[in-house]
Amino acid sequence: MADFDKNLISQKLQRLVDNFQNVLYEDDDTFMEGMKSRNLTGCDINRFRHWEWTQGVGLFGFWKLFRQTGRKEYLDLLLRFYDEQIEGGLPSKNINTTAPMLALSFIYEETGSECYGSLCDEWAEWLIKGLPKTSGGGFQHLTSDTLNDQELWDDTLFMSVLFLANMGRIRKKKEWIEEAKYQFLLHSKYLSNTKTGLWYHGWTFNGRHNFAEALWGRGNSWVTAAIPEFLELVDCEESIRRFLLETLDSQVEALEKYQDPNGMWHTLIDDPTSYTEASCTCGFAYGMLNAAKKGLIDPHYREVALKALPPILDLIDEGGVLNKVSYGTAMGRETKDFYKGIEIKSMPYGTAMAILFLLEVQSLNL
Repeated sequence: MADFDKNLISQKLQRLVDNFQNVLYEDDDTFMEGMKSRNLTGCDINRFRHWEWTQGVGLFGFWKLFRQTGRKEYLDLLLRFYDEQIEGGLPSKNINTTAPMLALSFIYEETGSECYGSLCDEWAEWLIKGLPKTSGGGFQHLTSDTLNDQELWDDTLFMSVLFLANMGRIRKKKEWIEEAKYQFLLHSKYLSNTKTGLWYHGWTFNGRHNFAEALWGRGNSWVTAAIPEFLELVDCEESIRRFLLETLDSQVEALEKYQDPNGMWHTLIDDPTSYTEASCTCGFAYGMLNAAKKGLIDPHYREVALKALPPILDLIDEGGVLNKVSYGTAMGRETKDFYKGIEIKSMPYGTAMAILFLLEVQSLNL
């Protein structure tokens, strides 16, 4: 295993942590401007300002940081954020606004606050009974500004299904756990590309196709990260566990094949003419290290993941911002070139995914 500068890793991680509150409250002007005309529910759009999937992923990363370090100030930051958002009123429910509930479900378990617990129950029940379902009972990828009728997206598992699984575990509600298992299986059925082992960004039952058939980087990274988390949360039957492990193994085998010589991955994984992208790279590396630590994949994938460490360290600047992160990405409905044109900018999920990656690296005691 290559030698790495432990002090540099710690220094870069601390920069990300110190800047986390800034990115957590950073306004997404593009999204907010669009919500003025595309708000599906009529809910006050200011409620979406800091409660979306972008914050949700960041909050989960910061929760993991608290659990690993035990530092009370990290939990206090999370509690302040959630209390402020709850007091101001949460936005309407959809797949993406469910993402912040994942960290909140863990915080509820940590604190025992029934204010948090009742909210988590409400949102979990909505996923079961209120969220529109596709043919076959899939979680339709409803967002704040788009109905996405009859569509499955690979983002959904991380953004909402992990939360449902965790609340099922906490509440010992078999219905919620079984629904979470089913969603993992159904999404695998329609989004897996059997030729490569990678995942398509989306599937629609309206026409029954995978849109532009893009093997999109960050979408795939949600899967790499989600499967090990899910298997830790839920005690699956051996058949389901084997199925998900085989799915993960096929994916990471392909990721090793398509990794750029610089250690990163491209925003279109199988297209070296598309740009290399930092958030998916962190997600893949984090997922591989986490899965290898748990004995879910071959240990040699640690080496694959660690090839990403030097370029990611280089991309964390003095202000604690991870660069080369692609902006939130809608579905490429017609051409793969759509993904090549996505803007690069700093985003909370980039910071969070880098934190998750560096935390896993530190746990290796290199």
